[in-house]
Amino acid sequence: MTAPRRPNIILFMTDDHAPAAVGAYGSVLNRTPAVDRLAAEGTVFENAFCTNAICSPARATLLTGTYSHVNGMTSLEGPTHRFDATQPSFPGMLREAGYQTALVGKWHLGHGAGHDPEGFDYWEILPEHGVYHDPEFLTAEGRRTYPGYVTDIITDLALNWLDRRDPDKPFCLLVQHKAPHRAFEPAPRHAHLYEHDEIPAPPTLHDDLAGRAPAAREAEMSMEDLTAEDLKGVPVPPGLSPRAEREWRYQRYIKDYLRVVAALDENVGRVLHYLDVSGLDGATAVTYTSDHGFFLGEHGWFDKRFMYEEAMRIPLVVRWPGRTPPGSRRRELVANVDFAPTLLDLAGVPPHPRMQGGSLVPLLRGAEPERWRDAVYYRYYMHLDVCHRVQACYGIRTATHKLVHYPGHGSGADGAGTAPRPAARELFDLTADPHELHNRYDDPRYADVVRDLTDRLAALQREVGDTPDGRLPEGAAA
Repeated sequence: MTAPRRPNIILFMTDDHAPAAVGAYGSVLNRTPAVDRLAAEGTVFENAFCTNAICSPARATLLTGTYSHVNGMTSLEGPTHRFDATQPSFPGMLREAGYQTALVGKWHLGHGAGHDPEGFDYWEILPEHGVYHDPEFLTAEGRRTYPGYVTDIITDLALNWLDRRDPDKPFCLLVQHKAPHRAFEPAPRHAHLYEHDEIPAPPTLHDDLAGRAPAAREAEMSMEDLTAEDLKGVPVPPGLSPRAEREWRYQRYIKDYLRVVAALDENVGRVLHYLDVSGLDGATAVTYTSDHGFFLGEHGWFDKRFMYEEAMRIPLVVRWPGRTPPGSRRRELVANVDFAPTLLDLAGVPPHPRMQGGSLVPLLRGAEPERWRDAVYYRYYMHLDVCHRVQACYGIRTATHKLVHYPGHGSGADGAGTAPRPAARELFDLTADPHELHNRYDDPRYADVVRDLTDRLAALQREVGDTPDGRLPEGAAA
């Protein structure tokens, strides 16, 4: 009797795709029929989070199943942008176990010896963020430029590789899109999508940030910080009140963002159609996620970085035919540190001892585990980054509360230390205050909650090997 074939694996990793712009997560902004199909045929994780809401660190965590302070990828540039691509990762381990492995699209973990993708039979990646139109790609053989729209081209490359693969071996294909990253440039076919629509604004668009930590008020990521490039050169209409101007800017921003998402969803649909017509749909586990969340006008912001829900929450949808109950939803707290162990477990490969997450396979099968994570640890390192001036922070998120520390120190975008700021704290009661409008840290009614979460945060930091005061551990990347 022959052993059952291990599943093929396709992972869609997008950039900045917030759950609020995914139909399966209840979007009131747009429709995403392809991702919603995956949800209807698989499992939606309602409480999935990243552990560091910035591009490169989130991608390093995906590959290695480790937190930023362990994989060395804490920042975007400078000394902390030293991802060692030779460290253990799930693609390399799958390859050693007999899988064909491929990566197309955004890498954003460096290029050159020791930084090019490792563990892949084939890779073709964008330089850094890449561009939306007529993009250049890096390959093991050199550089190539393709005419067209980047989301379509990444999908073309993925489907071409599927046509060339060895049909007698299982495969793992990572389709890593640039979209919908800033500056939100739509495909020509979507240039006028939503043109005559009024997109609903979030209830916190005009949040004055009163009572929050100073970091919230000092950040430069409000609608007013959108540039002429973001607004596609369209001048702000004269005579608008500040409130009306913010609403106008929001409409300009969100429509382009959703136009970019439209092409993204179409291309997910192209891959699903390929699996259908090739007969691979029943033998392939498909995952859809994003590197981190994104503010879609909530609190008047765009971008990510903070530990607020919109930045750290990510979509995670998994269809594993014959294993995941169709249309199922899980409310457990899961994190991107769990992805590598999960994808290995799908293939029957034990996790590397270094990996710090847990496999989601029992949850995918519909099991009710006796023990599961009751809190998520988060840490953002880029103190007063040059783009948006967001302070470094770390904290703990449970099912009901969130404790955030702004230690007033950290590393800037270039890895250098920056001027200290006064430490600050935030506590949010996520049950009573899901929009995180009221900081309860100094509220005496929450004193017991603060003490409990402070102790739990310190214990969780020790568990993952980070330091209690939020500084980099001795010998870690800095």
